[in-house]
Amino acid sequence: MPKNPFSRKRPHPAAKAANNAMFDQDGNPTPSIARAIERALDVQRPLVLANLRRVRRSNPQASPAELAILLERNYLRATTVTGAAVGATAAVPTVGTIASLGLSAAATVGFLEATALYAESIAELHGIRTDDPERSRAMVMAILMGEEGTALITSTLGASAGSGATQHWGNLVGKAAPTSMVRGLAGTIRRQFLRRILAKQGGMMLGRALPFGVGAVIGGTGNHMMGKAVIKATRLAFGPLPQTIPGELANTLDSPEARARN
Repeated sequence: MPKNPFSRKRPHPAAKAANNAMFDQDGNPTPSIARAIERALDVQRPLVLANLRRVRRSNPQASPAELAILLERNYLRATTVTGAAVGATAAVPTVGTIASLGLSAAATVGFLEATALYAESIAELHGIRTDDPERSRAMVMAILMGEEGTALITSTLGASAGSGATQHWGNLVGKAAPTSMVRGLAGTIRRQFLRRILAKQGGMMLGRALPFGVGAVIGGTGNHMMGKAVIKATRLAFGPLPQTIPGELANTLDSPEARARN
């Protein structure tokens, strides 16, 4: 059973409320929390393509590497500002600790949604279609787990993929590995991911609810640090970007329908 991030001899009532909302008596994520997290990771491909169009609109001649830098900046800015804004609500006298915890939990879901959108946008720049929810979810969960996610993929797919094939594993999980293999991998990652991400986000959730402006500092700084870790893990997962936008993606972004939306 994982170490409960809120466990102590005499827990603060707010911490106890957050703990009960996230974990059951056995230390497993509650069904409602698991569903909320999984929904946050299910970013549909049209949203990913819209994100790429938005970045490319003001930089029509940008290379995939240049677009990736813009996506990184947008992602880091959005998650940092959101974390600080939610943390700042704890300093408002009329907002109680329990209400702040609720907003902080919503911020956690928002962080996961932003991460899924960013990571899948990068995957598309590598020529990986993100219209298979199971593959996309597995990629995003592994990225959020960092080194642990990479180790899981290496141990699960390494033998069948061949020596060195999992160094940049994003392409393997995104499109090369058989669906049955990805399904088994996704199940393994999901079980560990839910516990790891809640253990990591649990402390952040309580920290964002601290009063007197402390929550704003913790929220902004914590999200910034986690965002930087996600960017690093994404770069390692997919490796160097191609010189030009992959053909299928380029055709989709440049279609008459896409230009009309722009």
